[in-house]
Amino acid sequence: MLSFPNCKINLGLNILRKREDGFHDLETIFYPVYKLHDALEILAAPGINTPDGVDVSSIDFQLSGLVVDGDTANNLCIKAYQLLKKDFPELPAVRLHLHKAIPMGAGLGGGSADGAFTLKLLNEKFHLQIEAPDLIDYALQLGSDCPFFIVNKSCFARGRGEIIKEIDLDLSGYSIVLINPGIHVSTGWAFGHIIPKQPENSLEQLIAQPIERWRQLIENDFETAVANAHPIISTIKSTLYEKGALYASMSGSGSTVYGIFLSTQMPSAKLFPEFLELHLPL
Repeated sequence: MLSFPNCKINLGLNILRKREDGFHDLETIFYPVYKLHDALEILAAPGINTPDGVDVSSIDFQLSGLVVDGDTANNLCIKAYQLLKKDFPELPAVRLHLHKAIPMGAGLGGGSADGAFTLKLLNEKFHLQIEAPDLIDYALQLGSDCPFFIVNKSCFARGRGEIIKEIDLDLSGYSIVLINPGIHVSTGWAFGHIIPKQPENSLEQLIAQPIERWRQLIENDFETAVANAHPIISTIKSTLYEKGALYASMSGSGSTVYGIFLSTQMPSAKLFPEFLELHLPL
């Protein structure tokens, strides 16, 4: 069984307060970008099953595409399988192939999408009958962005990102330019360089304004600190506006910067040939 975990962008991101558990309360608009995606295939592999099997030996895991740094055992696809195996011991061993096209550490949620889609694919393929609210609970155990990818529609998110509400936001008449300068921004570092604050107006209200007004209304609280450390972020954003973007921002904690254009006014050539740059319909 095959699926295509897509990326997301954040339309605004407000860090509201630090919680007693060490996490932060935030609010953001998650918007899926379906045209940029990984590929995930899961096949049953009974021959490698183990009696108790909640370990990596129950998974024949293969990676292709972009290089993924770090220990493979920490990949969220493997962790998603292990999470379900604990509660569903009848889950057979699997062969899992992940082809990476979404850059890592880029603010696009690629790893989170892979983990969440693994949960959904296992649930569907092996008829586990896990309802969406329970899938969201499993996804939150993988990471704060993962619950969004269970819903995978435009959402207003609160809490750590797990309290999600679908909203009526359709950007299908627009196109997007995604530019990733190849800078890895540690999420922990980013949180450590901002001062939480309560905005005057909720993003849920602001996103209802015409897109032409978002530039004056909607901000990403991480952007100033990341741009101060990496001025190329501001350069990319300014260039996107110069080329006609209706709205431009950094996504998540960075370092990808995006610009939303009328489809008829998309730049015809790459703006930063030295970086990973994609021009896609929304």
